[in-house]
Amino acid sequence: MDEVNEQVAARRDKVAQLKAGGLAAYRNDFRPSHTAGEIRNRHGDLAPPELEALSEEFALGGRIRALRPHGKAAFFEVEDGTGRLQVYARRDGLGDEAYERVRSLDVGDIVGVCGSLFRTRTNELTIQAREVTLLTKCIRPLPEKWHGLKDVETRYRQRYVDLMVNPEVREVFRNRSRVIGLVRGFLEQRGFLEVETPMMQPMAGGAAAKPFVTHHNALDLDLYLRVAPELFLKRLLVGGFDRVFELNRNFRNEGISTRHNPEFTMLEFYQAYADYEDMMELTEELFVTLAEEIHGSLRIPCGEHEVNLERSWQRLSLTEGVARYAGAEESELATPEGLRKVAGRLGLDLDPKLGHGKLLVEIFERLVEPRLIQPTFVTGYPLEVSPLARRNDSNPALVDRFELFIGGRELANAFSELNDPDDQRRRFEEQAAARRAGDDTACEVDEDYVRALEYAMPPAAGEGIGIDRLIMLLTDSPSIRDVILFPLLRT
Repeated sequence: MDEVNEQVAARRDKVAQLKAGGLAAYRNDFRPSHTAGEIRNRHGDLAPPELEALSEEFALGGRIRALRPHGKAAFFEVEDGTGRLQVYARRDGLGDEAYERVRSLDVGDIVGVCGSLFRTRTNELTIQAREVTLLTKCIRPLPEKWHGLKDVETRYRQRYVDLMVNPEVREVFRNRSRVIGLVRGFLEQRGFLEVETPMMQPMAGGAAAKPFVTHHNALDLDLYLRVAPELFLKRLLVGGFDRVFELNRNFRNEGISTRHNPEFTMLEFYQAYADYEDMMELTEELFVTLAEEIHGSLRIPCGEHEVNLERSWQRLSLTEGVARYAGAEESELATPEGLRKVAGRLGLDLDPKLGHGKLLVEIFERLVEPRLIQPTFVTGYPLEVSPLARRNDSNPALVDRFELFIGGRELANAFSELNDPDDQRRRFEEQAAARRAGDDTACEVDEDYVRALEYAMPPAAGEGIGIDRLIMLLTDSPSIRDVILFPLLRT
């Protein structure tokens, strides 16, 4: 730390010397004519005589990433958002005063360079500087071995430095932006309309999650940051939009882990005259499209595994999954008592107040979910844990719903939508009773949503895909913090 403080002091002293000499350390009068990437793409294959024949002058702006000053000449590398390019500055080309200013530059400074192109003896494409201008002084020295920091959270806390020194991190976020654009294009090509629904809602609903609460002073009204946009999007189906999607933030006042951030990005889309089987087809199409665009292959790395996204994906019921991995008969899982016996054999400590459906899901999440590496649609969810989903026609104790698991993580949740207003009211009332009994993730009765259903919502299906987890999959990132630019951290 003392060494860093000394370097900071030395760099501040250089700023003071510049100001004393009437020069600026922070300028905004330089305009690049080219990027490093453009220069390499257009001229990177030219031979030395062809470069010498160019009459064009190049103006490049960027950060110094390496600096090798010598007596009468200096080499340094300038990096912008598209790559790096070497610069060569000579005393006899710049003049004594300007060359000394080059020698006083530091790694991390942002400069503007004007000059012509040539190749060095080692055949490196290089700008021979006619002019070098300091645009922004970097006061703090860049870390030399960023990955070697003992505090691993520093990369997240100081993401600007992480991005600056780790090109692979920048690539993750370029791919994130690319994926989001591809998702939008995929849905728009299929007739989905992108919409925006309220972030602050008078009633928290659409998912079993604890909300953040805020207060609107002018209306003297408590509001909730949305846990999901679902109920508003389905109101739009009632209103006549048959295919809608929203790609935006959700907020859940819950724990932080490698898979959870209280603020996260969710894609939700709804299609009239469709069911959850149609959503499976659409989901496979989407993931295949994204993998081919990002990786050029349907076999992608996922930690120590390789995931194969070739269609058609495995389908597994909740009960089948628990029976398979617990070494139990499906008949043992038909009652709460049977489930508790199975849980006991597995050494799982479960809440004794849980009903049959929640017990089954809890065992599944602990036992089965981590083992679902290859794409798997899990079906057969109990009505008890699916208050917004349509009952299965053959077995009304279950709903027409799936969750998608890849790499041992849940990536999507979808179901055929419940559009019977009386059934929906009964389920809301059960949720409200659970809330009064202490379940702060349960929702209240949303009278306006029930009213909307009374105006008739067409048969439909909807799905939510966690964008952050999708990016984790497509970039082989082990933590959600690796794909969120500024994740929430404990202070």
